[in-house]
Amino acid sequence: MGPLTLHTQGPVYLDANGFIYSVERVEPYRTLLEPMWRQARTGEFDVVSSDITVLETLVKPLREGDEVVETLLRSMFDAHEVGLIPATRELWEDAARIRANTGLKTPDALHAATALQTRCTLFISNDTDFRRVAGLSVVILDDLVEAEA
Repeated sequence: MGPLTLHTQGPVYLDANGFIYSVERVEPYRTLLEPMWRQARTGEFDVVSSDITVLETLVKPLREGDEVVETLLRSMFDAHEVGLIPATRELWEDAARIRANTGLKTPDALHAATALQTRCTLFISNDTDFRRVAGLSVVILDDLVEAEA
């Protein structure tokens, strides 16, 4: 498995799947993301995400009545090293442009717009569709896993 190389000059954007992998301890992704969380806790950089991540990550634990995962996700969102960026009208308009140009689904277009607006130095996901967004420095976790194989 290749390492996740992090830039310390600016925020790192984490897509919803990264939060799920971390909280639910999904391997090998949890192992890839753990150094990022350690560095964020020491203040080397901030982890940011759109506040739509709350919706995306809580649906499954709420549906399944998994209060442990629900509580862990809420705690992660409240942690000082995680910044949830509110979806403003400007972000929605940027997301609409991204969606028009790339065909991304609405939530993903909002993620991309949020990352670009907050000048994230890295966008961590497991969704290769984000590679279609100009100016977004995307790292796909599966690519790091495949690098090891």
